[in-house]
Formats: sequence, structure tokens, C-alpha cells
Amino acid sequence: MLNYLIPFIVLILIVVFIHEYGHYYFAKKYGVGVTDFSIGFGKEIFGWNDKSGTRWKICWIPLGGYVKFFGDRNVFSQADQEKVLRKYNEEDRKKLFALKPLYQRALIVFGGPLANFLLAFVIFFSIYISVGKDFTPAVINEVQEDSPAMIGGLKKNDIILEIDGNKVKSIMEVSKYITMSTDDVIDFKVKRSYDELIVKIKPDLILSTDDLGNKINKRMVGIKLGAFNNEINHVKLGPAKSIYYAAHEVYYVCISSLKYIGAMIFGKADTSQLGGPIRIAKISGQVAEFGILAFMTIIAYISISLGLVNLFPIPMLDGGHLMFYAFEKILGRPLSEKTQEGFFRIGLFLLLCLMFFTTVNDLKDLGLF
Repeated sequence: MLNYLIPFIVLILIVVFIHEYGHYYFAKKYGVGVTDFSIGFGKEIFGWNDKSGTRWKICWIPLGGYVKFFGDRNVFSQADQEKVLRKYNEEDRKKLFALKPLYQRALIVFGGPLANFLLAFVIFFSIYISVGKDFTPAVINEVQEDSPAMIGGLKKNDIILEIDGNKVKSIMEVSKYITMSTDDVIDFKVKRSYDELIVKIKPDLILSTDDLGNKINKRMVGIKLGAFNNEINHVKLGPAKSIYYAAHEVYYVCISSLKYIGAMIFGKADTSQLGGPIRIAKISGQVAEFGILAFMTIIAYISISLGLVNLFPIPMLDGGHLMFYAFEKILGRPLSEKTQEGFFRIGLFLLLCLMFFTTVNDLKDLGLF
């Protein structure tokens, strides 16, 4: 149990702290008062006050966090500015989030997800520049009998160049691109002798296990891979290439995640792979056993996921608040308090449904449901 719990708590502390610090950084930059910086919810375990009066604290429920701004009943509501103006003196008004210009409020809200993306970028950059990145070309060593690959026309010694338009720069990327594909047919671009061909493969969906031993519905095409000329090409990258590949990895994870979520909504992707805190705890514990490098990589991917999910236009998430600001920009005024409250009720319902769905998946994964 502790093998899962401790890595999970460490992971959550890092990604939530970074997210909330993004909000905090821009709030302080634009002179907004911050009364609380909390990691976790519920009763405080311990904390301290800094010189500016912010209470930094750790709370008992480690499933998120928050930054509370000075004087705001609802820090994202702009509908009651007249009440705010009457309540505070001129000096205190300068510290109020609600009275800041629209672009500053938007940057403060966007700062959380931005910090998550930057954390992932820094982790990938550090790995590529210190440990390196694999650039071993992927060669098909075997095509299994009567498999989708054989039916589609893949052959032994084909070099895989692209999968669904994604360039395959490493043998390690083949499984990732196949797994993240959501189309019924996967396009393989291969080099055969001196020719480049496009081969269309319809994968089988098979109940299997991942590298950590977890049960998953896996897309299989029926090929076994090897290194080109049996040579492994693992390269430490310079700063410029590390920046490029780190940025590309963050971009790819965001785009492929959005495509996968879209496919789930339209019933074209496996919803059983959508997990919550229990599955994250399990995977973080499993990955931690492989060492610090693997653990830092999973932190990067979870950080991207947290940043991306928070940008969804759902009230109660950062993206929901940014949606309100977009309305404010278009209409020239904030939405009424009643309208905002209606949106928040819808957002709460959607989030509760998502929590229920992911919890059911987590319990199924543990064999308890």
C-alpha cells in the first residue's frame, strides 16, 4: 500500500503545487492579494504565514489545491463590482482580483495550466539533454500469420517511417502511436527497398496487459520490431534539439489526448482507459519502482493532463472561467451573477459525473467492481 501511496502523494504535491504556483505567480505580478495557498482540501495539517500575509498550508485531502485571493467571495465573479467598491477602501481595492483588467485576470487563471505545461517541458528537456533520446529506426522483424499487418500488406524488413502522419523517429514510438490512434484504420508509411509505401491496417482490439502488468484493451497489428542493422541509436541532445523535442512531446500529448477524448465522446475510443486518482496512485507506484527517470516522466505526463483538463470550458475549472472572460470581452460586460451560478451548477454536475465514471473504472481495474 505504501509503495503506491507515497509516490502518489509526491506526484500530486509536485503537479498541484506547480499548477497553483502558476496562479500565484501572475496574481503577485499584477498586485492581487493572496490570502491562502493550499495544497489539498479540508483541515490543515500544517502551514505558515509569509511576510505578505499569505498562509501556505498542506491539508488532509491531497486531491487538488487552491489559491484564495484577497477579499473575494467568488474570485471569478465580476457581476457585483459595485458591492465590492463600497466594501473596500482605495488601498485595498488595488489588491482585488475582481477589479483587475480583463487580460490580467485571464493570465492569472491561465497561469495554472501554463505552469503544468512548463513543468512537463522542463522534465523532458532535462531528460533529453542529460540522458538522451532514442533515435533507433523501427524495422519489422516478423509479421504474424493472419494478423491485421499481414492482411494489410506489411512485410518483414519494412522500415516504419510514419504512423497516421506522425513521423516515427524511434522504435519506442511505434507502440505509442498505435495505442493513441483512434481511427478504425491506421496508416503506416514504410520504406521497402527503395520505395516508400502507404499501407492501411485495421487493428484488432485485444484484452492484454501493459508494461506494468495492468489490464488494458490494446490495439494490436501483429508485428515484431527490431533495431535497424541491429544498432541502438541513443543520443544525448544539445540545448536547441532538447528544446524542440521537449516542446514537440508536450504538443503531441495535448493533441493526441484531445483527439482521444473526442473519440470517446463519439464512441470510437475505449472509455475504460479513463482513470481517476486510484489508477494514478497505482500507476505512479508501479512506475516509481523503475527509478527516478521513469517517475519523472510520469510526472510530466500527469502534469500535461492536469493542465489540459483544467482548460476545458467547464465552469469550476480554469477553462470555464476563461470562457466567462471570453463572454465578457464579446458582450462588453460580465455575465449576470444568476447566469454564472447556472453555469456553475452545470459544471458541478459534469464534474461529479466524471468523478463517478473514473472511480467505477478504477474499481474495475482493481477487480472490486
